[in-house]
Amino acid sequence: MQSLLEEFVLNQIIIYILTFARVGTTLMLMPGIGDGFVSPNVRILFALSFAVVLAPVSAQYLPEVTSNGMLIQLIISEMVIGLLIGTVARIFVAALDVAGMLISMSIGTANVMLFNPQFASQGSLVGVFLSITGVMLLFATNLHHMLIYGIVSSYQAFPASEGIPLAGGMAQIIAKAVSDSFAIGFYMAAPFIIVALFLYIAMGVLGRLMPQIQVFLIALPLQLTLGAIVFFMVISAMMLFWLSHYDEALQLFFRSI
Repeated sequence: MQSLLEEFVLNQIIIYILTFARVGTTLMLMPGIGDGFVSPNVRILFALSFAVVLAPVSAQYLPEVTSNGMLIQLIISEMVIGLLIGTVARIFVAALDVAGMLISMSIGTANVMLFNPQFASQGSLVGVFLSITGVMLLFATNLHHMLIYGIVSSYQAFPASEGIPLAGGMAQIIAKAVSDSFAIGFYMAAPFIIVALFLYIAMGVLGRLMPQIQVFLIALPLQLTLGAIVFFMVISAMMLFWLSHYDEALQLFFRSI
């Protein structure tokens, strides 16, 4: 009786460790919870708690561990899968930083750099604002549930096994996510690029017609003013566009895997 109890407890501990390996790695990169401004203790406690809830569900997808070497291989495999899910979710959030940098270059604020807590690095003024607003909207619209659902459904797409997932397939997924993220960011910044293009054309024509005018002294204030006006006009549509494409991109990703 005691040996059966010990074996049952040991199996439950192994299931929990394997579940935590995938969940913890994903949450480390998940937008919002995995950001640098969140306390590491909070992230660890959340991952431990979520692993407790998910362990009974993931148990049916986990193989029986027969050796220490097999356990190590399974832990590495689970961490790689969690890294893939978290990285894809983070890449689509990076579309906001791409849009912010393009907008900053279009409205004349490209030299204004701030610390971006989403990526723990320097970012453009507009990019920092869009990144913080985007994560806030993710939680306000409950889109973070999609990421949690993705972790649960990943056990069907990526069952735990001793082998490491194919690097080629993961590279294709990451490359597709990066290209889609850049396209989303470019579409978000398209109104500003168009306005800046027409402004540059107008300033070029004005410089040709009246060479004595200091075009740059006129262009910069006008560029900043037009950029602020356009930003206030399209910010709502921009964020709704990003939210819809973020949701669609994650759904396509989770279906593809």
